[in-house]
Amino acid sequence: MSPALSGPTFDVSTPKGIDFILEHSPTAKKYLIETMGGGVGLLDYNNDGLLDVFFVNGGKITPEMPEPLNFDRDNPKYWNRLYRQNKDGSFTDVTEAAGLSHAGNGNYGMGVTIGDYDNDGYPDIYVTNYGKNTLYHNNGNGTFTDVTAKAGVSAGGWSESAGWLDYDNDGYLDLFVTRYMEWDPAHNKDCGGFFHTYCPPAEYPMISNILYHNNHDGTFTDVSKAAGIDKKARSLGVAFEDYDDDGYTDIMVANDAMQEYLFHNNKNGTFTEVGLDAGVGFTDNGSPVSGMGVDFRDYDNDGKPDIIITDLARQVYALFHNDGNGMFSYRSMETGLGMLTAGSSGWGMRLVDFDNDGWKDLFVVQSHVMDNVDKVTPTIHYLQPPMLAFNRHGRFEAGDPGTDKAVASRGAAFGDINNDGWEDVIESAYDQHPIMFLNRGGKAHWLTISLRGTRSNRDGYGARVYVNGQRQFCEAGGSYLSSSDKRVHFGLGDATTADVEVFWPSGIHQVIKGVKADQFLQVVEPEKP
Repeated sequence: MSPALSGPTFDVSTPKGIDFILEHSPTAKKYLIETMGGGVGLLDYNNDGLLDVFFVNGGKITPEMPEPLNFDRDNPKYWNRLYRQNKDGSFTDVTEAAGLSHAGNGNYGMGVTIGDYDNDGYPDIYVTNYGKNTLYHNNGNGTFTDVTAKAGVSAGGWSESAGWLDYDNDGYLDLFVTRYMEWDPAHNKDCGGFFHTYCPPAEYPMISNILYHNNHDGTFTDVSKAAGIDKKARSLGVAFEDYDDDGYTDIMVANDAMQEYLFHNNKNGTFTEVGLDAGVGFTDNGSPVSGMGVDFRDYDNDGKPDIIITDLARQVYALFHNDGNGMFSYRSMETGLGMLTAGSSGWGMRLVDFDNDGWKDLFVVQSHVMDNVDKVTPTIHYLQPPMLAFNRHGRFEAGDPGTDKAVASRGAAFGDINNDGWEDVIESAYDQHPIMFLNRGGKAHWLTISLRGTRSNRDGYGARVYVNGQRQFCEAGGSYLSSSDKRVHFGLGDATTADVEVFWPSGIHQVIKGVKADQFLQVVEPEKP
């Protein structure tokens, strides 16, 4: 497969009609939640073929936080926001009309995940918070209803990233929620010496993540303990793949300053945590990483999904290569990623083929966690520009993301926002409008596939898709606190046709040969094998 004839360039701007500002209310008290939020989601909530954008806001924090906690989420300044994309590429704020305007005064916003949990053909929205999480059911008429109480998925405590998956292949999406730590304002600690700083995670007790099983009737059951995923941690990011090709979705969890967790699906409703044994628990010298964003994707086109985890400056982004037989090896240095990221702190990220040459590139939004780190350590910066690294046959080289403006970013979602066949990015950054990276494109070919399950869940989450020697896994998660376009994108280089192979969660194997390039293809799961 030949390289693309020209590399991508990006138009970088705030999209017309989007006036959202991510409010996080930093205080001298250094409440840790101030610096951890800001998820963003891409979804087509009204099924008009255009991607819309959902932003998670923080809330109002004051130096003194009396009980009961109130983050002023009734104030429009602190609302989450849904923007509908118009045919001309502009956006309209439909938050209030859609029924999404009040996020709960006891909730400080964190992240979002998108999925059609009841298979009715409309994407639903799950928002994570410090406080209680919220599930919004899409009514199919442009509005949403808060069904959290009925569904039983409020969680509680400090939730971070979440994602939809069908872990038992029963045709309905289940829900995985990461939680960070046991924390509340009354027990907040102020660390550092002359300069007060946010405390490191080890200052607070660990907490377990949550797995909710879909009961097929609009309700969910917490099966965390029964499924074996209730092992305590300080978790931030989560991504899904079937790393051993046994037909069942596995779970990779990015943990902060401790062992990373890989939950292998045992195919009987339970998981076994194998991170240490599989080689993804620590770096090659046994060091933990401050895991934040995570992606579970095949970067070297060998047909096996690999793992990338973003972390803090003075570490390097961790890349674990899937060697087969359930084993991974640490490859940050060999792939050039170590040299590119030693001074960076990364959050939202994804492996995406931006130049459509058939190799997945890496885009990361960046910023240190400490807003005064420049004073504490002058060689490390709080505000950082994004990073684009082109994938040159398995080795990463620095690219131009279109801007060198340094901001405090957290969430990032990926997808073809203007439906031109070239992948775009939208990020959320503290105290400013969102930033969209609109890919101007080039001359290489592409194919974007929408899956519609029949026996499997309607979104097709959990399907393995192969096109011209490349592999993708259908899911909207990964990154950090964010949810990306569920469509599966492939760059084709100079190829004008493609052979498509889909392994559905139901076990059905589907092959479509000779598909023309440069189109959006819907693939419907056959009713019978």
